[in-house]
Amino acid sequence: MSVMPSPIQPVTLSGEYVELRPLSLDHDEGLAAAVQDGNLWELWYTSIPRPENIRAEIERRLGLQEKGSMLPFTVVERNSGRIVGMTTYMNIDAAGPRVEIGSTWYAKSVQRTPLNTEAKLLLLGHAFDTLNCLAVEFRTHFFNHTSRRAIERLGAKLDGVLRNHQRTPNGTLRDTCVYSIIASEWPTVRAHLEWKLGRL
Repeated sequence: MSVMPSPIQPVTLSGEYVELRPLSLDHDEGLAAAVQDGNLWELWYTSIPRPENIRAEIERRLGLQEKGSMLPFTVVERNSGRIVGMTTYMNIDAAGPRVEIGSTWYAKSVQRTPLNTEAKLLLLGHAFDTLNCLAVEFRTHFFNHTSRRAIERLGAKLDGVLRNHQRTPNGTLRDTCVYSIIASEWPTVRAHLEWKLGRL
């Protein structure tokens, strides 16, 4: 059975601090180095691949892209050209359209920098202004307080908590916090993010 291509196609999104490039197998060495910046796979409440599993993770994401449910990006720091992480549009509902921004991680050295704020501004801008999304969703572990605060600082609102939503690799049960920004909120969220970037 053939799979219909998603209308949400690979694109490069560029800003002052960050460039989001379509994920490629050629990025495996850079991503393996980035994930070692902070030993990110050791965080129990999130699922980040170990360096030796990066290529398999790229292949997994590209497989979901072929099926039309994900559009993955490699995160590149503009001033150095260094690969510093991954992010995606996922759980794509092309009929809406509606997307989730998730499966995101950054090297520790670029966390809490303008890079993440600008990356979210670029992703949200493309989702609302180009793809005409009805809403953009964010999901994170109940105990990932850093991620929850970052999502709330974007201006996303908590839709609810999916209790016992998933079983994690260590066998514990994950409660998932679901947030969203809807199209009518986007102009205010955009103004807020642009103001934040202007102060950095």
